[in-house]
Amino acid sequence: MREEGAGPDGWPVVVRVPVEPAEAAIEADARDAAVRNSALAVRGPLFGVATQSMADGRQWRVVVEVTHGCPQQARNALNSLLWFRAKDEAKSPEERRALLAAVARLETECVDELTVLGTCYRVVRAEEYTAIDAHGDIETPRPTDPEPHTPDWSPGASANSPRVDAGLVLDPNAPLTPVDAAERLALRSLVYSGTRFPEHVLHDSEQALESHPDVVLMPAAFLIVERSGNEPWTPGGSLHATAHDARRTLAFALTWMQLRTRGLIPYDAETDIDAHSVVAENTHPAVAELPVLADAADRLRAGRINEIEVHGTVSRIGRARRLLRWGLDGPEGPRPSDINTHAPSPLHPPLDEHGTVHVEEPVEDEAAS
Repeated sequence: MREEGAGPDGWPVVVRVPVEPAEAAIEADARDAAVRNSALAVRGPLFGVATQSMADGRQWRVVVEVTHGCPQQARNALNSLLWFRAKDEAKSPEERRALLAAVARLETECVDELTVLGTCYRVVRAEEYTAIDAHGDIETPRPTDPEPHTPDWSPGASANSPRVDAGLVLDPNAPLTPVDAAERLALRSLVYSGTRFPEHVLHDSEQALESHPDVVLMPAAFLIVERSGNEPWTPGGSLHATAHDARRTLAFALTWMQLRTRGLIPYDAETDIDAHSVVAENTHPAVAELPVLADAADRLRAGRINEIEVHGTVSRIGRARRLLRWGLDGPEGPRPSDINTHAPSPLHPPLDEHGTVHVEEPVEDEAAS
């Protein structure tokens, strides 16, 4: 039976014209981007976990960010979420037993949906994509995308950064601005095509159009993409909640990580050694190669720069979007053709119904004794 209000191609979209100045500026940015960018590049699926309780209606709430590369990574994150709730939040042995029963299943089964204490937890599948212009360049952050008033570049600042999808409510009934509504309607028909996809992947993609005919758009996220010469853009990192978080990650990669991955200093060097400290010391054998890295990071810190070139490699802050396919029962879960990189396994020490963690004592090596 089709849910009331749903047509053969999904549910009606409610359009709300922005009237507040900030909303109007965001909508103007979106219109300009729609004119400037002529196509979409689809990167592939990402996975997370969303929940729904009886009081939520058609809404679902993201509790594990939809940024994981395979379903099992999202299941593992759900495993940890439920284990720590059992350890730290359960109000009774009965609650703790219910949570631990779910953990036990996640340790041995590829479970994509389970109900615990009246809440449904579902592994959800999103499609990540980005806009590209006529030259094949990936869209960069828009002027109205969120940025901190005072950018924090200090070590450890990422610990205080907003998490991707933190507090995100997925609501297919929420009113949309005209540009978002047009994008949502256009992407309902998104399907994989081409010879690079195996037959079973194409089949699952076609099936998803029928089982989950609607889509819900998620907020923009940001990532580092890289290109050398005329090669295609390739992702150089994970998704971030703001463009500043991506820039800070890029600055760290330039001044700290590249020194180690390129063998300029050993991996076990002191953590405070970076391109700036080596250049200031002026005694390291690699000092001649490092000023360009330090200078690139300084330029990132000096302003909202979204592209920088170092040693022939262009790094750009890209603006990514994600969509969830949506059906009568809510967001789409993993498809049969989605690949898991590893199997389920225990992630935490045993926890009993009273909240006591049982850590196994290491077995003494008889030969050593």
